[in-house]
Amino acid sequence: MAAVTYTKEGWKAEADIQRLPGGKFQGVVLITRMGETAADASPRTVNTVSDTPEEALEEAKALAHRILADL
Repeated sequence: MAAVTYTKEGWKAEADIQRLPGGKFQGVVLITRMGETAADASPRTVNTVSDTPEEALEEAKALAHRILADL
């Protein structure tokens, strides 16, 4: 499953998932300024754990939208 990228006013939010022990999934969002590398990213994780990668990605996309709206 591929990461989804959103941009707003010089910021980039990359929504992705990570597999957790026990077969669960969690959404993660990397926030960077345009032109910065992923090493400079500020990762944020979704507060909930999901049973499927699709659910986790949907949660990550929603978090990415909320973060960008606040910037």
